Amino acid sequence: MQTNPNSRPSRSRPSDAPYDLRGTIHDTFQQHPLAAFFVTAFALSWLAWTPYLLSDNGLGIAHYAVPGEPGTRQLLGILPGAYLGPVTAAFIVTAVVDGRAGLTAWARRFTRLRVGWRWYFGVLLVVPISLLATTLLFPNTWGHAKWIPFAALIAYVPMLIVQIVTTSLAEEPGWRDFALPRLQQRWGAIHGTLILGLLWGAWHAPLFLTDWAGEHVRWWEPALFVLSCVPLSLVMTWVFNKTGQSIPMVMLLHAGINNTFSVLWPESFPNQDAESMTILVQLAASTAAAAFLIVRTRGTLGLAPSEGRLVKNRV
Repeated sequence: MQTNPNSRPSRSRPSDAPYDLRGTIHDTFQQHPLAAFFVTAFALSWLAWTPYLLSDNGLGIAHYAVPGEPGTRQLLGILPGAYLGPVTAAFIVTAVVDGRAGLTAWARRFTRLRVGWRWYFGVLLVVPISLLATTLLFPNTWGHAKWIPFAALIAYVPMLIVQIVTTSLAEEPGWRDFALPRLQQRWGAIHGTLILGLLWGAWHAPLFLTDWAGEHVRWWEPALFVLSCVPLSLVMTWVFNKTGQSIPMVMLLHAGINNTFSVLWPESFPNQDAESMTILVQLAASTAAAAFLIVRTRGTLGLAPSEGRLVKNRV
């Protein structure tokens, strides 16, 4: 068999090469860690919420019900998706993009507890007082408020711990620990937080089709909820920046707001419609606080100038 001396060894065209899915995902995560995080967080949570969404506690397409009382039922339906979403997505993307060093830095913010007693005082006392006081600005609330029973005050602390474990710990390692520093480095404190607030609120969207949102959800409540997450996120960004990126303090703030509306608010305003009223109260209180902080910090929300800007292809 004769060979052509002028011939060259044939090379496989790129289209002939096997498709490296792992390599493609790795490269995508490396180039766009923020996009990878949000897509992964949404996909994992929404997928895990699908059984709850399809059940009789949701759309009623599949005829089964999540067992338990209302509070326990919501935990069983929501908690898997909450933990499989932001915190898992943050862990995966951090491991791929930054490796062990990145995971160490990501986890280190969990230990930043030494932030000064004033922060604990503000979160534990000023936040619930502000929310209850803001409610009194709404019609038909002044003169109808009740004194909070002593039993509810006693229950506040243990229920706060429950809120931290079931809500803050599942969300804040993703939203504030992973995403917020990158968003601020790329778009600044205000614009980065606006993006985060809208996405954080939108992440809850499927839950408005379940009994998590109550029995009678008005068409405007999901949109108002997403909107309320924006000024609240601005306040949380300020806390995050001013406490040296303390995730425990942000978690305590997040849990404190939820706990106030779950434990104290219904006792103080038993005649009000909690399903819609609490969203309005949160929006009003956080908007006022965010506006004050933006003016007070001249738009920096406590972000140090040295924290620079992230390279565009790493967003």
